[in-house]
Parts: sequence; C-alpha cells; structure tokens
Amino acid sequence: MRPARPWPTLVAASALTLCCAAVAGVAGSGARTELVRGPSAAERDAAAAREVAERWRVWPAGRVFPAVLPYTAEQGGRERAGRIGISPRTACGGAVDPQVLAALRREGCRGVLRATYVDALRGVLVTIGVVVLRDELGAVRAKAAFPVGGGPAPGLRPLAFRGTLADRFTPEVRQAGSVSQAGPYLVVMTAGQVDGRPASAAGEPRPAFFAFASELAEQVLARLSRSGCAFRELRC
Repeated sequence: MRPARPWPTLVAASALTLCCAAVAGVAGSGARTELVRGPSAAERDAAAAREVAERWRVWPAGRVFPAVLPYTAEQGGRERAGRIGISPRTACGGAVDPQVLAALRREGCRGVLRATYVDALRGVLVTIGVVVLRDELGAVRAKAAFPVGGGPAPGLRPLAFRGTLADRFTPEVRQAGSVSQAGPYLVVMTAGQVDGRPASAAGEPRPAFFAFASELAEQVLARLSRSGCAFRELRC
C-alpha cells in the first residue's frame, strides 16, 4: 500500500492545475476575440492600398479603359470619345520615349497600359497611358520626368492601329500632352490630329482644342485610384 501524499503537496499540485487552466482560458478567450474582432483602421487602409495597387493587373482591360468616355466639348456641351483599341503589351519599354523610360525604370516601373480614343467629331486622337510604379513615392518622383505645361515630348508614345482612324498616329503627330498622379499610378496623355499632320506643320498651338484629352485621362486615373475595396477577410 502506497503512503498517502502529503497535504502540502496536494495543495501545490491543485493550485498549479488551476493556474494552468486559467492561463489556457485567458489565451483561448484572447484567440476568440482576435478571430471575431473587426479590422482596425490601419488594416483597412493597408488592404485598400493593396487593392488599388493591383487594379491595373486584375481588372479587365475594358474596365481600365471604358469603350466610351464623356468629356466637355470646346464649344460647350457634353460629348463622348470612343475607344479605338487597347494595346495587349504592358512592358515599360516602347510605351514612352527613351528619356522618360530611364526615370521610370529607376522608380520601379511595373508596366504601362495604353489605349487610343477618338473624339466625337473624329478629328483628334488621344492615347492614354497608365504607368504603374512600385509605390506612391516612386510615382511622385517619376512624374518629374514628364514635361510640364502640356508639352507632348518627351513623354508617352502614341498607340496606332493599322486600318483605323489611328493608322497615322505617330510620335511626330503629337501636339499636346499631360501627366497626373495618384497612388502608384501616373496617367499620361498624348494627343494629335487624325489627318496625321506633324506638330511642326500644325501652325499656332491651340491648347483649348486638346483640353478635353486631359479630361479623358483624369477619368481613367480617378477610376483606378478611387478608394474602396472588399475582401472576405477585410472590408474597406
């Protein structure tokens, strides 16, 4: 027959058991709280930023570049520009002039999406480019590589489509340009005339003639950078 365990030993063992159970209960309660709590503001912001940064890659091309974009005409009133085509290529090289490409690569260029539109009167061509940088700071720095004041070069290269109104849209035809930035994106625009007239033969500059083209580019940027996302794990 084994001797009885001393009373102090039993008390110590019981206390240790209760302590372990309490710790396990607290840990379990903490885990349950972590699982059921909603996302913090920082988590929502981070999720929203990730979703915005990936839109260029996961959205269908027609969502980035809608078939029709409205704009304000030079004479007033609302008109609609129609999409001629979207480039299947997304490489940074070839989409911009070499002087700009070096700056984009320095800031971590991930890709350039391009589409060409024609205005309602079918006289002006507009190529819109979405330049994707590694982060917002890189986009801010890369923006400085583009000319200010509406100059078209060095900048985005026009996107021509054989057998369409944009057949003769070459770099020499560029007469206007713009660049704007939000998040990791630059949206760059270049515009020229359908008849293929070189900028050197266009006569006196007409900024108002091409003003609508910047409006088209701003719409594309707004769609890409607008806050708001939804995940199964986080809603933001």
